Amino acid sequence: MKHEAAPAVQDHYPEDVAHCYGCGRFNRDGLQLKSRQEGSDTVARITPRPYHTAMPGFVYGGLIASLVDCHAMGTAATAAERAAGRQVGDGPAPRFVTAQLNVTYLKPTPLGPELEVRGRVRELGARKAVVEVTVAADGEITARGEVVAVRIPDTMLAKRD
Repeated sequence: MKHEAAPAVQDHYPEDVAHCYGCGRFNRDGLQLKSRQEGSDTVARITPRPYHTAMPGFVYGGLIASLVDCHAMGTAATAAERAAGRQVGDGPAPRFVTAQLNVTYLKPTPLGPELEVRGRVRELGARKAVVEVTVAADGEITARGEVVAVRIPDTMLAKRD
């Protein structure tokens, strides 16, 4: 499925858990990252703004870590849906949170070009997923991440009557 045609998993997070700075659709000041299925991977594309700078010409490393983190959660949710025999958009997407985040910066990420964030689930269980993510600028990988995503604990959910 082409990237633009696939639904973004973040658009299907339940309303009470869709406020993340990186990917929450209800966070108007956030990044609004959108992860979509593309073959066996998930892909998000984003062009950093001038205020995402570390130093002139380069992206702030914290932004890269946020992209890896949020895209990994979307990748885990997409994989969980597929494992359950559903497609993204069939209903509310399962929500994951970060248990572990490891980012390796391979080279400085230039500020200006669109970044491609690509994820793949290496391991999927009932409560946990291990996700590998890359960040690339102009086709060149500048960072790699490994993220452990776990299903959101009940203590983080809004109290329901």
